[in-house]
Amino acid sequence: MPSFDEVLKEAGEFGRFQKRVFFLLCQTGITFSFLFVSVVFLGQAPGSYWCRIPGAAEQSELCGWTLEEERNFTVLPLRLGNRSSSGECERLDVVWDTPISCTSPLAHYGNGSTGYLSLTTCHDNWVYKQPHSSIISEYNLVCGNAWMLDLSQAILNLGFLAGAFTLGYAADRYGRILTYLVSCLGVGICGVIVAFAPNFTVFLIFRFLQGMFSKGTWITLTEIVGSDQRIVGIVIQIFFTLGIMILPGIAYLLPTWQGIQLAISLPNFLFLLYYWVVPESPRWLLTRKKGDKALKIMHNIAKHNGKYLSFSPQITINNEEVSNPSFLSLVRTPRMKRNTLILMYAW
Repeated sequence: MPSFDEVLKEAGEFGRFQKRVFFLLCQTGITFSFLFVSVVFLGQAPGSYWCRIPGAAEQSELCGWTLEEERNFTVLPLRLGNRSSSGECERLDVVWDTPISCTSPLAHYGNGSTGYLSLTTCHDNWVYKQPHSSIISEYNLVCGNAWMLDLSQAILNLGFLAGAFTLGYAADRYGRILTYLVSCLGVGICGVIVAFAPNFTVFLIFRFLQGMFSKGTWITLTEIVGSDQRIVGIVIQIFFTLGIMILPGIAYLLPTWQGIQLAISLPNFLFLLYYWVVPESPRWLLTRKKGDKALKIMHNIAKHNGKYLSFSPQITINNEEVSNPSFLSLVRTPRMKRNTLILMYAW
């Protein structure tokens, strides 16, 4: 009874079939890079913003001020007083809840100089020149909240970590292509929810889930190529770099962060079409005692590669069957423990 490697060699170790499958799966590298580096554009600093005095919006409407006029009346005096401030993180410690002069709104409070008016820290009520251009202006991630932008990227990386463990295990347990398709669906759905998140907490939750599912899309079927050709798995890194080159163009064409988020998330739904063109790993099928399905796939590979299988309709696999893989398998033997530590350190 021939081994799987012997059958694969006769069917073609890296023929037309494998090249097509790898080209399709490598497209995932583009969308993965979108997610990985998108914070550069999702969290770009707003062009101009300031802290609005409570009641200023109502007074501005009554007086017919433009935003620039309101800013001149409320922010410019801060730069002229004894205690200068840019007006981004501080505001005048006043509340406009009574009628004021439309031409000299601070005259009611002394001579209008901040030398006689105290300043207070701004906690909300920021005004942005471009209010929905980034998550910074969307969720007020400025001044004392500026650290939350870094938190959003840290949460994404925690999602990558969780996905590496959970979806790597799922790929061994339930199959490569099923895990891949579910992951693509998860990335797409979570990405759409992130784009319309009503608050920053919801944004973080689904950004974590998007990062987790994205690790499942990073599965390439190197098991259907010969052992000498498995270096082709590195080719996906080329597509990762290509995605980094494409992303600035997307950000240039789409002025809002929601548009960018949708543009980098929706393509994941197209990968669901791979259900009809990308087969399950025949090597994995053999470990699950599904030799008939594995042999059928091998015949299909041989056909597309212009080959013909002369072996009997039974295949064996050299590796021992792994029916219940666990995390302990990563450190069960000295060699596996060494390899695991090397890979963890490399990452």
